[in-house]
Amino acid sequence: MPRPIDVVEALLFASDVPLEPERIREVLDLEDTAAARALVQELSARYDGDARALAIVEVAGGFRMVTRPEVAPWLVRLARARTRVRLSRPALETLAIVAYRQPVSRPEVDAVRGVNSDAVLDNLLERRLVRIAGRKEAPGRPFLYETTREFLVAFGLRDVSDLPRVDGELVIPEVGGGEAAAEHAETAAQQDPGPGGDHLPTGG
Repeated sequence: MPRPIDVVEALLFASDVPLEPERIREVLDLEDTAAARALVQELSARYDGDARALAIVEVAGGFRMVTRPEVAPWLVRLARARTRVRLSRPALETLAIVAYRQPVSRPEVDAVRGVNSDAVLDNLLERRLVRIAGRKEAPGRPFLYETTREFLVAFGLRDVSDLPRVDGELVIPEVGGGEAAAEHAETAAQQDPGPGGDHLPTGG
């Protein structure tokens, strides 16, 4: 009969998403989430004590088994042998605006970027890095966008408060309705250059 800590290790290894304490408690039929956290902490201490290539980290409200930074050079070699999904510069730019100003509408994103962001936002929606959070109480009632749990996982964040701080404030110009909106749409008609240019990985 495996010990609870061994079951937790197996759960973390098998899960492709961060495992929440409540989920661990449910699977192991523990008395509370504190007991689940205690098992994870014990397992994490075991990994740290044995100086293993793996570690347990808390991310996006759950726990995940990851590789340590020291073995990164060998993982990079492995990654070079396969095709990786990457985010284009326009996608990273748009994602940053959403992350720091969420919930934010498409016209507001366009106002910051100076180009139409429809295609980029659709791409981020397909990748589940952003989601529709509702509609803004403004002319046309545009959709509001916010980041998702998948975004936190991809960038190794516990929550949005872990985002790096930026100097100053990201100012979004006011975009009105009627003629002002039409004028803005005309000036923002230039489309994004597509997936070309410099790329960065979305995560592991």
